Amino acid sequence: MSRAPGVRHFHEELARLKTRLLEMSSLAEELVGTAVEALQERDEAKARTVIARDAQLDALETEMDDLCIHLLALQQPLARDLRLITMAMKISNDLERVGDHAVNIAEGVPHLVESPLFSDLPEIDEMARMAREMLSDALDCFVRADAENAMEIIHRDDRVDQMQDSLFRVLLTHMMEDPRRIGPSLTLFLVSRNLERIADLATNIAEDVVFLVEGRNIKHGGAGPSQPAGHGYAA
Repeated sequence: MSRAPGVRHFHEELARLKTRLLEMSSLAEELVGTAVEALQERDEAKARTVIARDAQLDALETEMDDLCIHLLALQQPLARDLRLITMAMKISNDLERVGDHAVNIAEGVPHLVESPLFSDLPEIDEMARMAREMLSDALDCFVRADAENAMEIIHRDDRVDQMQDSLFRVLLTHMMEDPRRIGPSLTLFLVSRNLERIADLATNIAEDVVFLVEGRNIKHGGAGPSQPAGHGYAA
């Protein structure tokens, strides 16, 4: 028997919701990547591109909010569908914040253009790579309702934190050796802070996946009880 038109339309809207989240994730990753390239190349034009394109991410978040509110108001979803929609609103906000952090990185580029060049700083490259991968993988876990791999993403965040600590020590050495490097070193530390926050936002999304699938709230070190069988989330 075919689904009733209203039910079919509801599931089509849920599919659209997931598609928009993936579009937001892809754009957020791209903005982070371009911002880091602009930083590495001291390319102010690329930095301006990031700042300008952030408006696209803002528009997608607004569209997501409108779609979620529409589904909540007209469809009155229950159980797993309700959790999907409310978490989608939260995740879209996290992705919009990722775009803001990419803008922060891009805004640091003009401060570095006239500064003395540093030797290679692999920590920034690795932090950027890991943050982008964590974002992509977290959204993939959300769509596939994959709590096991979401937990693995959460553990990666410790490595990003370690790299930030390592970079701080390197930059501190540069500042002590050459006062001319104090300004650019502080800018680069702020860049690393923004990359660390992007990884934190990816971790938030992964934690939401665990809650949706298993009913466990693991934020802030919690490990709440799993929901009874039959109440989990299935994408």
